[in-house]
Amino acid sequence: MTATAQLPRDVQATGQGPGGLTSVEAAERLVQFGPNTIPEPRAASLLLIFIRQFRSPLIYILLVAAAVSLAVSEPEDAVFIAIVLLLNGLIGGIQEHSASRAAAALRNLEQPYANVIRDGEAREIDARLLVPGDLIRIEAGGKIPADITLIEANGLLCDESLLTGESAPVHKHIGLADVPGEHRNSDLAFAGSLVTRGRGKGLVTATGPSTQIGKIASEVGKASISKPPLMIRLAHFSNRIAWLVGIASAVLITVGLIRGLPWNELLMMSIGLAVSAVPEGLPIAISIALAISMRRMAKQNVIVRHMTAVESLGSCTMIATDKTGTLTLNELTITDIRLPDGTCLELDAGTDLDSCEIRGPNMSVADARQKAARLLKAASLPNEGALTKQEAGWQGIGDTVDVALLAAARKAGLEHRVMQDAYPLLARIPYEPDLKYAASFHQRGESVHMFAKGSAETLIDMADRMDAGNRNVPIDREGLLAQKEEMAGRGLRVLAFAEGEIKAANDRTFGHHHLVDLVFLGLAGMQDPIRPEVPKAIRDCHAAGVEVAMITGDDPRTASAIACQAGLKFRPDQVVVGDDVRKAEDGGPGRLDALTKDARLYARVVPAQKLAIVLSLARNGHFVAVTGDGVNDAPALKHAHVGVAMGRKGTEVAEESADIVVSDDNFASIVSGIREGRVAYSNIRKVIFMLVATGAAEMLLFLLAIPLGLPMPLLPVQLLWLNLVTNGIQDVALAGEKAEGDELERPPRRPREPIFDRLMVRRIVLSTLTIGVGGFAVFWWLLQHGYEVSQARNMLLLLFVIFENFQTFLSRSERKSIFALAFLGNPLLLLSIVASQALHLSAMYVPWLRETLQLTPISLAQWAWICVAASSILFVNELDKWLIRRTTVN
Repeated sequence: MTATAQLPRDVQATGQGPGGLTSVEAAERLVQFGPNTIPEPRAASLLLIFIRQFRSPLIYILLVAAAVSLAVSEPEDAVFIAIVLLLNGLIGGIQEHSASRAAAALRNLEQPYANVIRDGEAREIDARLLVPGDLIRIEAGGKIPADITLIEANGLLCDESLLTGESAPVHKHIGLADVPGEHRNSDLAFAGSLVTRGRGKGLVTATGPSTQIGKIASEVGKASISKPPLMIRLAHFSNRIAWLVGIASAVLITVGLIRGLPWNELLMMSIGLAVSAVPEGLPIAISIALAISMRRMAKQNVIVRHMTAVESLGSCTMIATDKTGTLTLNELTITDIRLPDGTCLELDAGTDLDSCEIRGPNMSVADARQKAARLLKAASLPNEGALTKQEAGWQGIGDTVDVALLAAARKAGLEHRVMQDAYPLLARIPYEPDLKYAASFHQRGESVHMFAKGSAETLIDMADRMDAGNRNVPIDREGLLAQKEEMAGRGLRVLAFAEGEIKAANDRTFGHHHLVDLVFLGLAGMQDPIRPEVPKAIRDCHAAGVEVAMITGDDPRTASAIACQAGLKFRPDQVVVGDDVRKAEDGGPGRLDALTKDARLYARVVPAQKLAIVLSLARNGHFVAVTGDGVNDAPALKHAHVGVAMGRKGTEVAEESADIVVSDDNFASIVSGIREGRVAYSNIRKVIFMLVATGAAEMLLFLLAIPLGLPMPLLPVQLLWLNLVTNGIQDVALAGEKAEGDELERPPRRPREPIFDRLMVRRIVLSTLTIGVGGFAVFWWLLQHGYEVSQARNMLLLLFVIFENFQTFLSRSERKSIFALAFLGNPLLLLSIVASQALHLSAMYVPWLRETLQLTPISLAQWAWICVAASSILFVNELDKWLIRRTTVN
């Protein structure tokens, strides 16, 4: 049946009619509205990307230090600083240059050609030349090239799942958009959606950026609103370091002026202070920690596109997940069969149809197959789909409902071709929305068999008998309708099946009048089934303190049923729909935030609302990870703290918008990613503790020595050697520390929790006092016992190198004793400690290094007593950890 509608009057007034636009009108409108393309965002140049890497207070401090070094004729210091800055800029620039190009990926969804009617003739043109007012034809297998209003629809079905999140194809009608019970926008078709059945004709209403997919592109093309949690924490950390360096420099300069020190020496002290306070190796160590976790996550099928997303996933406190293709398989599947006698059968969900079975209570698989055979035969014969065996498995062709029915028949051992040969097709009544059924007529011996599928209410009315175990009995309409309602209440899409027989087949014109006195065969429940790994993965999320909310375009009843199967925790009052979100948005951000504070299941939402929900959750104090696979998920994926796309069956748009891609579409891989993200952040904290504690100790050394009249304890170039070379080897190894094993047993970090929490501050203060005061005491003692300043600096520098060796080993765990950790658990760390010590001792004998660093060889006895002095940090830290564990237990 074909539906038609009148063209809008305003379009007719401009000359639009059955012949479409004229070539002249089309050319004028192309100038007015522009081409039917999505604008490409301007890409930043490589130079600009490189320059961006230097926007940090820590970098500013080092840049000033390098400039002052050159001004006072200390090029060695400037060279060391420049090397660090260049390495940091290169690493960051490479990462950013490989960032998302989502708007470009969106263009791949555009139809390259369109069938348009112009000047009264049908022609094929470049889809980029379409303009509003064009009259176009669409048919099965093609993508719609622009947003259109339908004026003709012949059995038209459109797959809009990538735009709306709804797994079922949408029937398109003319003039029924406002009829209760009909699908919204039923006379509209959108660019990028796929025509799965039928054909139609439509009037182009929007092109390029004005289409629904164009509006999504404009959101994806913008810079992300949310900053990665690590960047937020590091920004606070950098600002604090900058203030600390500024205050300490002011104090030292003031004291130096009081002591009458020359400006040249004051500037050198300021450089030394800046170099000691700023953890120069931190950017590289962080990059390495994240890179190591990236490799570990890749082994779990989690591909990280943006390096900081590693830690972002570990920091998330809320996962806002899509339903279709993320929690579910995005494959419409028959999962339940209900026979008229009350028998309930379940069908395995999966892509390997040859291994899936049909099961029933208290019966063998063979008996269950036999029970379902009559119904599934009726499901397969009035069917226009096909199943083909390929290397990747069974692939369906045609309408998703037809494919699902054929897959169910395959599970019962019914071959579609065998049945078609046994029941040659004579005629077919295709499915139409106003009929609400489809039927086919087949020759079987001397008689004609008819099979019908459709809505339960329609087929129940057509039948007067029902199957009761291969025995036909009078139909129980109320009982069958109750079965249907029970299945629909579980979120299933319910189809009914019936059969009949025409014994006198002289009239070969078969039609609706033959569909009477049928035998009702039963009901089949379809759904997009939950991925097998999802329930356990969600339990693991809850155990790790991560909340999960579902955001979908499906209706609330289906969404609630799927959420329950997935194991999501929610109350009925925590289910909201798109209209609730729209009303809350109209009331302002505060009202929306009040809604999202408690809601955990969002149904019937559009892409813009999904983004609004994610941003509202962030305003409510959550670090939000968004998962999805469709075009409709792209804006939320882009602007969340971390976007996670499903890569196996997801769209390129979703992948390009996301920070992380799960290559096997396994939701459980996200949990593995959370664990690795927490490990990465833990290792970053360990590196920060090690670097800041030693850096603060160097600053304390200056603040004690200068006011008390002692010479500068260490030269700037010695501090750079200490911080970049000996420390740099060890912090890289520490960044690769393995998991301690309890990462998912801890609650997630509070969103506002700084890097310098109470535990970090306590440990840094303790180590700073031990190393700083200990170093000052040794320096003072050496000067008092006749050592020259250069000799005292030589001994002090070695002391700090050994202090760093102990500090690195102590940083392996914040609470556990180092004696409780596997000694060889991080072989690279042990090697780095040995290497840093060997490197420093070797520098005493290499002429150009010895002169640059002003070093001299030492005796074995001197080295031994310096080791004993440095070991004090071990005993102090182990005692503090013991007190922390004892306090926590009590």
